[in-house]
Amino acid sequence: MVNKYLGRDLKKEGLQVCKRCIYDETISNISFDEYGICNYCKLVEDLSLQYGTGTDSGKSKFDTIVEEIKKSGKGKKYDVAVGVSGGTDSSYMLYLAKKYGLRPLAVHYDNTWNTAIATENIRKVTSKLEVDLYTHVCDNKESDDIFLSFFKASVPEIDGPTDIALAEVMYRAAAKYNIKYVFEGHSFIAEGVSPLSKAYVDGGYIKSVHKKFGKLKMKTFPNMTFWKFLYWTVFKRIRKIRPLWYLQYSKEDARAFLENEFDWVYYGGHHLENRMTAFHHSYYTPNKFQLDQRNNSLSASVRSGKMSREEALKEYASKPILEDSLLDYFKERMGLSDQDFIEIMNRPPKTYKDFKTYKHKFERWKPLFKILANKNLVPMSFYLKYCNKSEMA
Repeated sequence: MVNKYLGRDLKKEGLQVCKRCIYDETISNISFDEYGICNYCKLVEDLSLQYGTGTDSGKSKFDTIVEEIKKSGKGKKYDVAVGVSGGTDSSYMLYLAKKYGLRPLAVHYDNTWNTAIATENIRKVTSKLEVDLYTHVCDNKESDDIFLSFFKASVPEIDGPTDIALAEVMYRAAAKYNIKYVFEGHSFIAEGVSPLSKAYVDGGYIKSVHKKFGKLKMKTFPNMTFWKFLYWTVFKRIRKIRPLWYLQYSKEDARAFLENEFDWVYYGGHHLENRMTAFHHSYYTPNKFQLDQRNNSLSASVRSGKMSREEALKEYASKPILEDSLLDYFKERMGLSDQDFIEIMNRPPKTYKDFKTYKHKFERWKPLFKILANKNLVPMSFYLKYCNKSEMA
């Protein structure tokens, strides 16, 4: 298999497409109302109403949270931990924390695949804002062994371990400094919602895949077990807040601000600040699974009026941005010959359902996680995606 993916022309494919965004009938658990609007657009509407996104109500809710954070941080060195990647949202999140008078600790998980641009962006923003940086670096051979395990397993979530590791590192940093609040830079307005069929990962899934395909012991990789997750949320009561679920936010405006204020540099596209993430989104899932996750952000841009539906469909039909040397870099780091790479890419696709995960536990513990989500002890997106059997969000 070579890079055959050239984008999806939904009009030519003759699929039913949402009249408001560009989600089509192949999306997991999608449904359309009598007006042709999909249930994911309805979900975004419901979340906007619940959080008051971009309204005075949303700002008031966030102001109240900020005051709670300040009270919790009295007598401590830091008020809040902020995850940073060098990307737009997390960089702006760090600035936002300072703007609101908070004392943030920047937290970064280095999976050893950062681009030089991302690393420099982190340095620029933390330096100018005079924010301390807490970094956990995974051993590069160990990190690569985990990525290679997911690649050999033929599952879509090759970069999923990074998400779990970052979450665990955020909790560890917060616990170390007795911080009770964590900021995450996600915006469902700017990034949309990701159906479960496109993205599932938990610590049990990582252990299961790595046990079957990995060769090295996980010593420096910060995995999160089910019970560790409960420890951080129920017993340590570390709250996860997503400010951009409350506030008015434009990724384009944020990017322009960062470039002007911090000499921050754009890395070329959504998810491209890390080379493994770029391989995941721009090559691996489109070519092997016919999953092009650009429709999340493109649909979000259409819903928010940043882009017309026709413009989004046209971009979705174009080839994803792929760094010229990225495939060679991936194969070299993974120790794969061209033949090995092609053979693995041609293996039948599998999903998280083919491995042991915590999904059924999350479903059984749904009442608890609903309470935790309402108290901001776990993200509402986690509850919607992982705890419901409908696998909707």
